[in-house]
Amino acid sequence: MASEGDEHKDGPAATEAASPAVDPKTAPSADPNTAAAVAAAEAAGPQAGESVRIDSWIWAVRLIKTRSAGATACKGGHVRVNGERVKPAHAVRVGDEVRLRHEGRERIVVVKRLIRKRVGAPVAVQCYVDNSPPPPPREAVAPAGIRDRGAGRPTKRDRRELERLRALAKGGRPGPR
Repeated sequence: MASEGDEHKDGPAATEAASPAVDPKTAPSADPNTAAAVAAAEAAGPQAGESVRIDSWIWAVRLIKTRSAGATACKGGHVRVNGERVKPAHAVRVGDEVRLRHEGRERIVVVKRLIRKRVGAPVAVQCYVDNSPPPPPREAVAPAGIRDRGAGRPTKRDRRELERLRALAKGGRPGPR
């Protein structure tokens, strides 16, 4: 029991409410299925001292659809670990910053947990901290160049109009009329 001098102004309830920080790895998840999947991912993960390839890790945490696409992205220079371009076999560690240019946007993630096997999306999100900028908003305008079904082949005038609309949609200048 604490003495009167140890109590804060807010009383003993405030000191009981201030509990120590909970480790996210050992914290129980709200969903029992997610908790089971996290446990399975931990069991299938690398043992102490082992490493995970970067192409395998970005595939396992669902940043890339296939492992071969991850390897291709690494070879093409679209993957950087701590600011340096890496090969597909580069070993990734907890705390590394991974930058991935994919599908027109850059993803910036910090590795929290190493896994080898592909896991579900709720578990994959727990393996990294996403510091990516938000994706650009989708345009509310209908895509240019959609024709009614059965309208037939476009005339030369229609084709030029479509090309002009597509140039405007891409942010370019409209062509001559």
